[in-house]
Amino acid sequence: MRRRDFIIVVAGSAITWPLAARAQQRDRVRRIGVLSSFTDDAETQALVVAFKQRLQELGWTEGRDVQLDYRYADGNPERTRSASAELVALAPDAILAQANPAVASLMRVTHTIPIVFTQVSDPVGSGFVSNLPHPGGNITGFHSFEPAIAAKWLEVLKELAPSVRRVAVLHDPGIAANMAFLHTAESVSGTFGVTVTAGGVHSAEEIKRTLIEFAKEPDGGLIVAPAPPTFGNRK
Repeated sequence: MRRRDFIIVVAGSAITWPLAARAQQRDRVRRIGVLSSFTDDAETQALVVAFKQRLQELGWTEGRDVQLDYRYADGNPERTRSASAELVALAPDAILAQANPAVASLMRVTHTIPIVFTQVSDPVGSGFVSNLPHPGGNITGFHSFEPAIAAKWLEVLKELAPSVRRVAVLHDPGIAANMAFLHTAESVSGTFGVTVTAGGVHSAEEIKRTLIEFAKEPDGGLIVAPAPPTFGNRK
């Protein structure tokens, strides 16, 4: 075969093979795991509905060419661990992870399945990605807050209520990003003339107890860090 003819044949194969491969892959039903750190309530379901709608707009319909496997951890660490193991055992093509605990748990059981996260704070400081422009590994996604935002929360609180002298920061001590929010608030507290109290919570009962104790003295204000215990008990 002449060199020119050989190049034409190879080039033609290079074009048609990926198209054929993509067509074959599309015939296979894809599987996506969804792990939420939160409760399966109306707000969480609204996010799920939006997710499915966008998938459909992109040509993926649940039950036809994509299967979605849901797990809700209700802010329970043990449930988060077991749900992570269950989803990874299903060998999905990708996993959607909601909030820091879900990502942290999945990292322990898979380094190969692609993970896309949402509602995550400080993914770099939490060790989920190496940096934001080039996350590396099998994890990427959308993050909500950097630790520095805690200084802004404190500033806004003082603008809303100038008489505040004491501030409790409700947070989950097991979430690295929550601890970073607390440390940031503590480091700038003198600038705003307030003292910061750490309110570590894991449940509705702990939130209630912490607030009752903190409210015994006047001039208090509250910062609520985003976490499954605080989100799940927001009412």
